[in-house]
Amino acid sequence: LLALNEAGYGKSGSGLGLDLVYNPLGAFLPPEQGKLEVQYKKQLDENFGILFNSLFTITNMPIKRFADFLHRRGELKEYMDLLVRNFNKDACERLMCLDTISVGWDGQVYDCDFNQQLGYTLGGLTVFDLDSLDLTKRPIRTDNHCFGCTAGMGSS
Repeated sequence: LLALNEAGYGKSGSGLGLDLVYNPLGAFLPPEQGKLEVQYKKQLDENFGILFNSLFTITNMPIKRFADFLHRRGELKEYMDLLVRNFNKDACERLMCLDTISVGWDGQVYDCDFNQQLGYTLGGLTVFDLDSLDLTKRPIRTDNHCFGCTAGMGSS
């Protein structure tokens, strides 16, 4: 991070953005993004001289390795219950699957990167099949992991 700062990234007026991502280490929700960003900016600047523009928080999705980890520890149901209990209707307005697509190396189109990890394509649609990028009329593929993006403050 210091090397990026020395190259101008994260410094006010440089036009070079540097954003950090906070991902909790465990089966809990991240703290509120704005408050955490203020703390990170203060601590990283005071202790290391590191500057950055924004901090984004993400929630651990109960898929792949993390789901396997929770399952082995007998914590998957408890984590899913936590996500469901903390469902935030307001977070639904900012979901990435509403305005962002993910494209695989083979051109397969997915409505979010978590669906890509799970192999949930848009009906086998590829970028080579698209006449336009207007996918607003296609339904979004949802599953239990979607509670990760809608829990608490939502996942950036």
